[in-house]
Amino acid sequence: MKAVLCKAFGPAETLVLEEVSSPAVKKNEVLLEVHAAGVNFPDTLIIEGKYQFKPPFPFSPGGEAAGVVRAVGEHVSHLKVGDRVMGLTGWGSFAEEIAVAGYNVLPIPDGMDYTTAAAFSMTYGTSMHALKQRANLQPGETLLVLGASGGVGLAAVEIGKAMGARVIAAASSADKLAVAKAAGADELINYSETSLKDEIKRLTGGNGVDVIYDPVGGDLFDQAVRAIGWNGRLLVVGFASGRIPELPVNLALLKGAAVVGVFWGSFAQRQPQDNAANFKQLFQWFAEGRLKPLVSRTFPLHQAGEAINTLAERKAVGKLVIAVR
Repeated sequence: MKAVLCKAFGPAETLVLEEVSSPAVKKNEVLLEVHAAGVNFPDTLIIEGKYQFKPPFPFSPGGEAAGVVRAVGEHVSHLKVGDRVMGLTGWGSFAEEIAVAGYNVLPIPDGMDYTTAAAFSMTYGTSMHALKQRANLQPGETLLVLGASGGVGLAAVEIGKAMGARVIAAASSADKLAVAKAAGADELINYSETSLKDEIKRLTGGNGVDVIYDPVGGDLFDQAVRAIGWNGRLLVVGFASGRIPELPVNLALLKGAAVVGVFWGSFAQRQPQDNAANFKQLFQWFAEGRLKPLVSRTFPLHQAGEAINTLAERKAVGKLVIAVR
């Protein structure tokens, strides 16, 4: 089989496409014939040794995949050969086959194709966990989404609306904001042209927002935390800006606010029943047409490095997907 390999930490240009042996399947795993694989921000980090996990060389990037089950380990009972599934892999999905722990694999719902399924798990799983378990977002509350045109950002906009919130989408250009508007955002902030903090206060009558969803970090975190409302919750999702911000904790004290970490991968492993309930709700909203994953571009397997660079340079809108088959 063919696989995109990282043989030493470095930029995406150093990735190579090679023939490798098919993976062996352990008792708790399934062998997945990969049809499509999602591209996510951790892929930009893991190939440079900057992610919390450092797989042994050589390894394939790619944290999520969709395809067909080709073999089932003896301890896996909820899946069978031939099932259409999506899987959270951590790494390894930029390949024609991958062995995945059975508890990280879900059947693809009716009406969802492989490309959409490959774009669904990580972004919607992360945003659902963030808004439900970590923020306890309530109907009528105001949700601010930073980086609102990206994969997790757009998912947060859609889920926030499905949960009954007023959603303020913030992004760096009019084109990106138009995508967020189409996803259901009620208000828009172009933070390349105006003060994020001042616009939040204007749109909320000076009260600030109830929940901030932040996958960006950096300067936007610094501004947003100063416009959080009383009893507000700031969700730390990621640092796409490249800078991990520091918090003056007096700001949390003065607003009675909470700064809450979001690590969906660990949640899915530690609380599998809660994660399954989240996806049951997500699949229902998808069937109802309330969630419409946006895949803006697909790349063939041999262009996986270009896909990773496109995401790293923040040129992507919605999700990028590797079309493996």
